[in-house]
Amino acid sequence: MKTETVGDASFETWTVEEVAKGIADKSIVVIDVRTPQEYMFEHIEGALLMPMAFFKPDALPGQSDKRIVFHCGSGVRSERVSRAALDAGIKTIAHMEGGFAAWKAAKQPYVGTNMATGAPQRVSA
Repeated sequence: MKTETVGDASFETWTVEEVAKGIADKSIVVIDVRTPQEYMFEHIEGALLMPMAFFKPDALPGQSDKRIVFHCGSGVRSERVSRAALDAGIKTIAHMEGGFAAWKAAKQPYVGTNMATGAPQRVSA
């Protein structure tokens, strides 16, 4: 994990492996900042959706039990949202480096769309 100090706050960039471990040990909440259409087509199982266009830092859950890690398609939007959260006064926030593209490249499991039926299906690593 890379950590950058921004004023009195901490901005973290997590690897796919760190996010996968955080999901497995239930220590993080993954928030997907892509569009609803992108999320519906494929997403990390269990990830919450808060599209960048509708991002409200005051609507984020607290981080007393679990850390928040944002992700998007490539890491660009999640970094912007993370920095907006810091600007809004959140003291520690993280995003996943490389986004969903890196997640898939690392062969991590996700929920995709069965193109024959249109139904969601788990895609294994």
